[in-house]
Amino acid sequence: MTSANRVNMSLFTLQSLDAKATMLNEKIKVRVTQTGQTMEVVVFNKRADCIEVVLGEGVHSVKCQLTPTRNGSAYAGSVVGREIVYERSREQVQADIDMVNPRLRDYDRRR
Repeated sequence: MTSANRVNMSLFTLQSLDAKATMLNEKIKVRVTQTGQTMEVVVFNKRADCIEVVLGEGVHSVKCQLTPTRNGSAYAGSVVGREIVYERSREQVQADIDMVNPRLRDYDRRR
């Protein structure tokens, strides 16, 4: 394989990986409680008991864990000293997860 072919194949691989990565990015809107401003963040990991989000892009990105509030009506977390809130209940988030992949909710270890 020549070096030109290797470069072409590596570019193809990078492009296909980049296309897959952009398709999987889920974004949600969170509210900064101090200012009332809403912002769109990228979801890194989403479970009913915890949502991990990434604020910013590139070198300046920051991860934040959003956990359900005591009454379960929203998810809250803190990033760089600011509180952010995702205003959806735990049941709504679980329904979103089930809608994306319905096989996850019927998971049974014994099978």
